Amino acid sequence: MCGIIGILGKEDVTERLVDGLARLEYRGYDSAGVAVVSSGDVTVRRAVGKLDALRVQLQAKPIAGHVGIGHTRWATHGAPTEENAHPHRSGPVTVVHNGIIENYAELRAELEADGHIFSSQTDTEVVSQLSARFCEAGDTAEVAVQNALARLKGAYALAFLFADAPDTLIVARFGSPLAIGYGGAEPDGTFEMFVGSDAIALAPFTSRISYLEDGDMAVLNRSRVIIRDNSGAEVTREIREIPIDALVVDKGPYRHFMAKEIHEQPESLARGLRGLVDHHSERLMPILDGVDFSTADRVILIACGTAHYACHIAKYWIESLASIPVEVEIASEYRYRDLALSGCEIAVFVSQSGETADTLAALKHLRGRVAHRIAVINAPTSSIAREADYILDIDAGPEIGVASTKAFTSQLLCLGAIAIRAGAVRGHLDALGEENLIRGLTALPRLVTDVLRIEGEIEDLAKEISSARDVLFLGRGAFFPLALEAALKLKEISYIHAEGYAAGELKHGPIALVDEAVPVVVFAPSDRHFDKTVSNAEEVVARGGILVLVSDQTVTVSGSSATRHSLKMPKASDTWAPIVYAVVAQLLAYHVAVFKGTDVDQPRNLAKSVTVE
Repeated sequence: MCGIIGILGKEDVTERLVDGLARLEYRGYDSAGVAVVSSGDVTVRRAVGKLDALRVQLQAKPIAGHVGIGHTRWATHGAPTEENAHPHRSGPVTVVHNGIIENYAELRAELEADGHIFSSQTDTEVVSQLSARFCEAGDTAEVAVQNALARLKGAYALAFLFADAPDTLIVARFGSPLAIGYGGAEPDGTFEMFVGSDAIALAPFTSRISYLEDGDMAVLNRSRVIIRDNSGAEVTREIREIPIDALVVDKGPYRHFMAKEIHEQPESLARGLRGLVDHHSERLMPILDGVDFSTADRVILIACGTAHYACHIAKYWIESLASIPVEVEIASEYRYRDLALSGCEIAVFVSQSGETADTLAALKHLRGRVAHRIAVINAPTSSIAREADYILDIDAGPEIGVASTKAFTSQLLCLGAIAIRAGAVRGHLDALGEENLIRGLTALPRLVTDVLRIEGEIEDLAKEISSARDVLFLGRGAFFPLALEAALKLKEISYIHAEGYAAGELKHGPIALVDEAVPVVVFAPSDRHFDKTVSNAEEVVARGGILVLVSDQTVTVSGSSATRHSLKMPKASDTWAPIVYAVVAQLLAYHVAVFKGTDVDQPRNLAKSVTVE
């Protein structure tokens, strides 16, 4: 959600700013802009829509300079208009901002009463106007920013340019991520400096990255970086060497990033297994050493969106394999609840980006209140990773498509490993049981490859489903939350209304929706629920619905002449089968969206990394 890039360069930075923003497109945005210091002044260019619109602006009215900032905006305060796009300039101050300033209305009223005139509806302009007022009072750029930050309430990553300090960038972070990149030293002892919302934006420029902590403010020039914490004390933050290969973003031969990432799942699962499983002994690696599952009285799984559905699937696994109660919580609700905690809980926080604002807030909320806080993330240098007591890196690689695919299956892989670990520690899994489960996990890359081979059949089904207004997904056991995730995927990228239900609930209301225009996708693996799930499929056919049966068994469904389709799945372990069937849900949503002509990788109104509440 929103993206920031800043460059303190040795040559013109305009093209590099736009290139950096292009690497942040995966986060979701509806407008973009850049500001460059040139000839003692700051020039701003902004445009609504995709980066191509900004490029047209820059071709028509070029700007050049050695210092600049850029931004992609996802609208929160005010519609996506050029006036509301970032950067925002007030007097000598130009700023870009990720996050939300919660007390902006109060500050805006104060500034307007003081004679300041606003040109946008955004909360961000309050920051530039407030900083400009401090400059007018005689503050230096650094002091003006410090004084402005002291007045802000909310979450922010901020980058400032000052017309009267043309060789300086000032940045600050509270609750929204921000990274600093260090260029190579020049013969004169100076170097280029970069700032970005994440390391992906900085990959073309440098591999030497440091991450600001909450409350940090940094002043960057070409000879040094000064970082101060929220007490004003000068601090250092570790500079890490980030392998460039880990940050390569390329669609390759695929039309969309989502398609590429779906097809990467055999590889991403295999990579995840290397960090979890000793293939020689068919046992788990020693993960989460120090986490005592034997004394825990329950496990709490906390996440948002797709990660939340991964947690629901994992609830079935952990309760079954470890015989420990599991609660699944939506992060945005959890921190506001009156919590009944014993202090013996193990809390697991799941986030692809590691920057999900609600999940991070819930993680901080439980500091010192539970026995252990575990983060399951795809970004080991993220805010959630740094706050957690323990981390499991899903190691899925960069996921650019807004709709999560390979991160979802890799999250399930790690959550499955947690379930095995808990079961073994608590004595509910013997060595043979663990080995059988591990064999099921190690088969996943092969089984997912088998599913990818029937993509043509799934594409044919998608063409028929693409004309529907409503779609239902049904499943039992762990396939019930998979039905919820399948419905979410279809909604996210095709904009078709879809719902997921426990198959046994069909006759308790949703069956009223079934008619000849409503496709019903039924997940029916040959597990202990198989016969009952097939009977629910019969109910769909009897009402004339369009049945799509996804099963590893050949099923004959009697009844009316309703349209029926089937997808034959490879046989997977009963426990881990939802990971395999998830790929069908992803491919179906993807091809429906392609037939409808929607923006698959950047669906409307959505953002990849939700860094505000």
